[in-house]
Amino acid sequence: MRKRFLLGAGASVLGLVGAAHAQEASGPDIIVRATPLAGEAPEIGNAKALQVTQAVSVAEQLARTAPGVTINEVQGNPLQPDVNYRGMTASPLLGTAQGLSVYLDGVRVNQPFGDVVSWDLIPTGAIADIDLVSGAAPQFGRNALGGALVLRTKSGKTDPGVGLEASGGSFGRVTGSVEAGGVLNGGLDWFVAADHFREDGWREMSPSRATRAMAKLGWSDATSSASLTGHFADTNLNGNGLQEMRLLAADRRSVYTAPDNTRNRMGMLVFNGETKFDSGLGLRANAFWRHLRTQTYNGDINDDALGENLYQPNAEERAALAAAGYTGFPVSGETQANTPFPKWRCIANVLLNSEPNEKCDGLVNRSQTRQSEWGATLEASASLATGALRHDVTLGASYIGSSAHFTQSTQFGYLLPDRTVVAVSGPGAFADGTQDSENAFDARVDLRSRTTALSAYALDHVAMGRGISLDLAARYDRVSVRNRDGITPGGGTGSLDSSPVYHRLNPAVTLTGAVAKGANLSLAWSQASRAPSAIELGCSDPESPCRLPNALAGDPPLRQVIARTVEMRFDAGNAWGHVHAALFRTDSSDDILFVANDASGYGYFRNFGKTRRQGLELSAKARAGRFTLSASYTLLDATYRSGETVNGSGNSSNDAPAPGFEGAIEIRPGNRIPLLPRHTAKAALGWEAAPWLSLDLDMVAVSGVYARGNENNAHQPDGTYYLGPGKTDPYAVFNLGGEVRPGPGITLFAMVRNLFDKAYATAAQLGATAFDAQGQVVSRPFAGPVIDGERPLLNSTFFAPGAPRSIQVGARLRF
Repeated sequence: MRKRFLLGAGASVLGLVGAAHAQEASGPDIIVRATPLAGEAPEIGNAKALQVTQAVSVAEQLARTAPGVTINEVQGNPLQPDVNYRGMTASPLLGTAQGLSVYLDGVRVNQPFGDVVSWDLIPTGAIADIDLVSGAAPQFGRNALGGALVLRTKSGKTDPGVGLEASGGSFGRVTGSVEAGGVLNGGLDWFVAADHFREDGWREMSPSRATRAMAKLGWSDATSSASLTGHFADTNLNGNGLQEMRLLAADRRSVYTAPDNTRNRMGMLVFNGETKFDSGLGLRANAFWRHLRTQTYNGDINDDALGENLYQPNAEERAALAAAGYTGFPVSGETQANTPFPKWRCIANVLLNSEPNEKCDGLVNRSQTRQSEWGATLEASASLATGALRHDVTLGASYIGSSAHFTQSTQFGYLLPDRTVVAVSGPGAFADGTQDSENAFDARVDLRSRTTALSAYALDHVAMGRGISLDLAARYDRVSVRNRDGITPGGGTGSLDSSPVYHRLNPAVTLTGAVAKGANLSLAWSQASRAPSAIELGCSDPESPCRLPNALAGDPPLRQVIARTVEMRFDAGNAWGHVHAALFRTDSSDDILFVANDASGYGYFRNFGKTRRQGLELSAKARAGRFTLSASYTLLDATYRSGETVNGSGNSSNDAPAPGFEGAIEIRPGNRIPLLPRHTAKAALGWEAAPWLSLDLDMVAVSGVYARGNENNAHQPDGTYYLGPGKTDPYAVFNLGGEVRPGPGITLFAMVRNLFDKAYATAAQLGATAFDAQGQVVSRPFAGPVIDGERPLLNSTFFAPGAPRSIQVGARLRF
């Protein structure tokens, strides 16, 4: 049934591609003329498209409309998705391998610490255009392994007047925005915009808010222009992540643990300027400064306690509780059967500083990141001829410096029936390695990092005649990282101190020819790289493995990730429309993967050999009378091309001595990479029913993805120790929107997301569960066997549930 559904979805797209022709390109392009400051790149969205979809973020817009783009809602918040494009990712989550560069008004907004992208900080209401450059895009620098997303904001010249918008809807969601702009004497123009998002969230304990503002002052004359833009964002987001399959089936609103809070605050200043001389030489420049502060507060399960006895304090523990003034603790008889949420042994062990790491079933993880970044870019462009060839040449150079201070702590606690975690105070409250326990661990981090990136790049568009052109590009990057450990300075095992330097020259070439009137065929090869992030450098020592992927330890230098892309594409259009087809392959070497450590069960980041992301992309857009149709289909084959051993404790095929125990799994060449769907189909239909009424219907269909933890694609549930499947089900989600325009400058709109209330999941992960089917804590779920003092755990599949049907209505004024 699933295969028939996906084949049907793909067939419908292929049919539309064969018949449709659109007036504008519907997909990303390989055009190496695009640069961080200017040039040609295909538009995949704009302010009007954002109004049609009522997208709350750029990420949502891409997920619903852009070919080849999917999202994983691992964080469980609409403003915090992982965005995947052809198998490469831009994510807000530290520790995620980042393979896309994102630019806003010429500034790369991947953050210095971890290269993450915080979609909640991008001012959706101020966006004018969204462009997407496909393939390894070296001219866009670090992280452009799979492409670059280029965003431009509005100005007083492009969007004069005043606009107001407000809406409200399901789950307490309220949005509002205001913008105003105009042109003044002397070539000046101005623009200001602000938007606000607030919701209670469709899941329990998941309220969020986000406020973004932008102000721009510009000047221009016949040959020159300049602008100064200020950005500000303040967000407070709760995303309670994945949920275990049985608890999700009982209540899709439920959460596994809470809270999972992220607070971001950002300020940024950007100067852009350009001028053109009579000689034809053009100069473009930008300079920027930004500061970011991120704070997280997460209540999590302590997996180390799941196989321990959490019940009935012993005599020493009862004495410690009494001495601290506690009353009501059991003198005898506390068991798993009569105590669904144990706490007394946790509190006592914190007071004694003995084994809270084994007796506390909850953890409170806190982190704070302060980052500052500054830099400048200069480009020069000119046209010249060499014989019969005409060249459009661009030369550029940039400098970017940054500093970051990251701190992290873990406090022991216990779970309450509402799944929140209560932090316990006392001598052993924090995981600092001082506990009197053989499994004590130190989760503290105090890392200061400085990064300097120097770059130079060149591009040449060569018109060779007869409709043939050649595009050449190359970029050299030198990235130096200086990490200093505030807890264990001096280098060596357990210290974060390091000073690696990375440098790389990355080229690109595209040959384009006109095969018929209005039809072009292109063949491109490109290479891009990314240096390891501080989060990866800080956890790359096999002798000091990390307890979690986002914990830090010593750091032998990692190698840069290198991605090489070859792509062939066909584009054809006429007065009716445009169709697009592409074959692509990206081979990455030295991918960075979190690897299991056989001796300890912990792990560390290391370079992984090779991975491959290849496939087919089809898209089309057409307009016929009052109807607008668009569709796309992407076939993605994302696989590992090298073998490796990784942690597979939740995987039934691991090498543990018995089911339910910790073990590792073997990745083999050809295994599919988790969380990346093989099939993605999108379609949209717009109908201008009358001058005052328009309706829009869009659909996204995605095949199932393998769960994290199932990198070998071999997990099979047994119903006893392993409860859930190793992948998600395919799904199709429909959205219906409409606008009514009763008068000039007045628009009433409505949007129904997930029209048919489909229950679906965008991501999954295998792991041990702390709860039974009724949601009560269960430690030591099995009496035996006992191997080396350990007992088996109950493992399940955790899903990232998609939002149910919701309705949003609002009004927009323009004058």
